[in-house]
Amino acid sequence: MSQVRNFCASASLVATMLGCANPQTAEEFRKSYDGKPASTVELNRPLRDVAATFQSRAPECLNVTVRRTIPGPTYQVVDAAYAPKVVVSARRVELYVQMRYVRGVLTSVGEPEGGYYMLVADVYPVDAKHSRMEMFGSNSDHVMGRAITGWATGKNLGCPDMTKG
Repeated sequence: MSQVRNFCASASLVATMLGCANPQTAEEFRKSYDGKPASTVELNRPLRDVAATFQSRAPECLNVTVRRTIPGPTYQVVDAAYAPKVVVSARRVELYVQMRYVRGVLTSVGEPEGGYYMLVADVYPVDAKHSRMEMFGSNSDHVMGRAITGWATGKNLGCPDMTKG
């Protein structure tokens, strides 16, 4: 079942990449969701604490290359390299996760610098002790999004198993 899900996700992503323009910046990615986050989480942590957690966990956990095998009549091996970027300012913390294929898929047309945007998480201060996180992207409810939510809340600092979605 997971191989079928991986194939469908890969096929869907390839179809999306071939069928329409790809967001070239994090702002364009947000706008591709009509500016409406896929999820919003109220955090009982100050912005600076969330920033510190993102700065330590994102490079350690999300800077990975994942190999997926797509079964079928033409057995295919695809390697996808993920790269996070954390941007911190006094007004918000931004976490971008980009992905580029390094094996098995040709994607030279329309690929943004650094790879395709998979998820953008923005954290804003509410007051001195609280923040609010908005996540954009279909991965917000998968392993990557759940891990980022755990980091933001401070309740789960583990790394996601990127081979599972």
